Amino acid sequence: MEIPDGLVRAQIAYGGDAGREFIAGLPARAAELLERWGLRRTGPGMHGVTALVLPVERADGSAAVLKLGRLDEESAGEPLALRAWDGRGCVRLLEHDAVTGALLLERLEERRPLSELAERDARQAVRVVGELLVRLTGVRAPAGVRGLGGVAAGMLESVPAALGRVAPGRARGLVADCAAAVAEVADEPGDRLLHWDLHYGNVLAGDGGGDGGGGDGGGGRGPWLAIDPKPLAGDPGFELLPAIRNEFAGDEVRWRFDALTGALDLDRERARAWTLGRVLQNVLWDVEAGERGLDEEQLLVAELLLGRR
Repeated sequence: MEIPDGLVRAQIAYGGDAGREFIAGLPARAAELLERWGLRRTGPGMHGVTALVLPVERADGSAAVLKLGRLDEESAGEPLALRAWDGRGCVRLLEHDAVTGALLLERLEERRPLSELAERDARQAVRVVGELLVRLTGVRAPAGVRGLGGVAAGMLESVPAALGRVAPGRARGLVADCAAAVAEVADEPGDRLLHWDLHYGNVLAGDGGGDGGGGDGGGGRGPWLAIDPKPLAGDPGFELLPAIRNEFAGDEVRWRFDALTGALDLDRERARAWTLGRVLQNVLWDVEAGERGLDEEQLLVAELLLGRR
C-alpha cells in the first residue's frame, strides 16, 4: 500500500520519531483491519495532517471509509463524540478499534466540502455552520472527553512567557487583552460537546445534500454533516472562530459573529470572550513555533471583537 507523500511529510514534521513509527506501521495496520472488518478497498487513499483515509466497501455492499490516524490528545475523544452525536449533524461511526484508534465511518461526499459553497456564498456557509453547531452543541459532552477548563488554564499559564516573545505595542496589547477576556470566563468552561475544528473543509455534503439549504442529504439528517472532530467539553462560544476566519473578510467579522451567536442563542459577552480565547490559543501556538510576526487576521478579529475598529 502506497502512503501519500503529503502524509509522510506531515507526520515527520509534526510527530518526529512517533510520526515515522506511525507511517511504518500503516500498511500492516490497514491490512489487518480490512480483513477483520470484511472491507474491500475501492479507491486511492486520502489524507490530512494526522490520518490516512481509505475508501472501502463493506460486506453488505455499503460504502464506508477506514480512517487510520495517530492517536493524540486532540483525537482521542473522537469515537466518544461520534457515538454521543449518533449521526445527528455529523458522520456516523460504524466500527472502532480501541487499541489503534482506527475508525470505520460512513462515506460522505468528500468531493463536495462546504468550502465550495463558501466560494459562491460565504454568508450561506456561515449559516450552515451555525445550524450544525446548534445540533452538535445541543449534546452534553460524555465522560472521557477533555475539558475546555483545562485547556483555558494551560493557555493562561503560558501567557506571561509568550508576552515576552511578542513585539511591544499593538500585538502584545491584543494578546494581553485576549488573555484577560479568557480569565473572566475560565471558571465556567461549560459542558457542551464541542467539535472544536469545524472549518469548511470538515463539513461535507451528505448523500444528495450540499445544495446550500433544504434537501434531505445524509439520510434525513440535513444536507451537510461534520467530520473529523477534535472534541472538547465546553462553552459553544469556543466554536465560532473557524467560521469567522474561513474565506476571511474583515468587514464580515461582526456579521458572522452576530449570525453565529444568534443561531446558537449565546450570551454575546461570553461568546466574545471565548472567541478571543480561540484567538489566544492560535497566537500561543504561533509563538511556540517561533513565528516572528503574529497572523494579521487573528489580530484584526481580536480588534473588531474588542471594539477597537
